Order: sequence, then structure tokens, then C-alpha cells
Amino acid sequence: MVCRLYKEAPLLEAQGIHVYSTDEKTGIQALEHAHEAEPAKPEQVERVEQEYHRRGTSGLIASRRVHDGQIVAPLIQPTRTEADFEQHIRGVIAQDPQAGYRFIVDNLNTHQSEALVRMVIELEELDIDPQTLGKKDKRGILENMQTRSAFLSDPAHRIQFIYTPAHASWLNQVECWFSVLTRRLLNKRSSFESVEQLEKRIADWIAYYNLHLAKTYNWKYEGKLLQF
Repeated sequence: MVCRLYKEAPLLEAQGIHVYSTDEKTGIQALEHAHEAEPAKPEQVERVEQEYHRRGTSGLIASRRVHDGQIVAPLIQPTRTEADFEQHIRGVIAQDPQAGYRFIVDNLNTHQSEALVRMVIELEELDIDPQTLGKKDKRGILENMQTRSAFLSDPAHRIQFIYTPAHASWLNQVECWFSVLTRRLLNKRSSFESVEQLEKRIADWIAYYNLHLAKTYNWKYEGKLLQF
């Protein structure tokens, strides 16, 4: 299902359905080098001292639009609660409120939450009987993660969540983009004086990436079983 969505993303986009790859990058540390790097010299690379100071930690919730690689409505902050994830999804949908959406996510509990169920019902103006909706940990759609994910992944909905198989979160394309972010910005040469500076640098780099680097991934894996 996930690989087919990647392949069909341009066609779905033309039909007014946006396909997003969504996940969190947690524990991004603001590390400040204790000493300035020694600049490169002839026949000698730049030298970076390993000693550093910890200035705090933040995180990132990001959605990558599959058909063109744009990072939309990134939420850069230390927390990643159920409410935070819902806030991010609402921010993505707000870019084009009447469009269809397919969010590819892993099986984290915040991706199968009561808040997301209520958001889909609200934004799609679904007429759900209170008894059918039920109550968390008790009954109905809200009873547990399985019942909530079944509702959120319903293909009849305009806003649909598609879950990667267990132990296969690597299928989520945004994980590839997180690797790019780490190599380009969060590498050993980077130094941040505070969490605030770290968060601003991430936001600035995402803006630069969207303007100059964003592109479609040439996804070749088709979901076949890997041979060992």
C-alpha cells in the first residue's frame, strides 16, 4: 500500500489528493563546541574539537509532500504529544482545506489518537453517533489503538492515515529526509548556543531546502519480500 502510494502520488495530486510522509525527529541536541574549529590548511582538513556543552534539546514533526519533496508546516519544539501531532496535521491541512489527504505514518500511539479521530470527524463534518464513537478505553471507535487506526485508515475518508507495517518505519520517505537534515545541518561541525538558535537554524534550513533542494525521490522498492 505504501509503495503504491509513492508511485501514484503524482496522479493523486492531479486529482486534488495530497500524499504526505509524516513523522517526528526527537532528541535533537543543541551542542555548542567548547572551542572554535581550526580552519583548513594546505594538505590539512578542518579540525573540530570534540569537547562540547549541552544547551538543551528540541524536536521536529515534519510532513514531506511526496510528489515534489516540499516540507510543509514543520513543528519545531521539544514536545511531541498527541495534541502536538494533531496541531501539525491541522497545519498541513490548512494549506489546502478542501483537498484530500493521505498521510503515511508509523504505528506510534500519537498517530492513532483520539485527537486525530475527533479532528477527522470535525474537518469532514461526519455524522457519527455518540454510541458509535464510544469512549477511550471503553467502547466504540475510540476504544483502543486498533479501533482508532481502523477509523483513521478508512479509504472512504477525505483525510486518511496509512500505516507502515510493523518494524518497517524505514518505508516512510520522511526518514530519508531526516538523514539529509542530519548530514547537512546537525553534523559534528554544527554548533548551537541555545535551543532557540537550534530551532531557528532548523527552520531557516527547511526554508532553504524547500526553495533550492526539494525534489521527488526516485523510489524503486515495490514492497517485495527481501531475500536474506
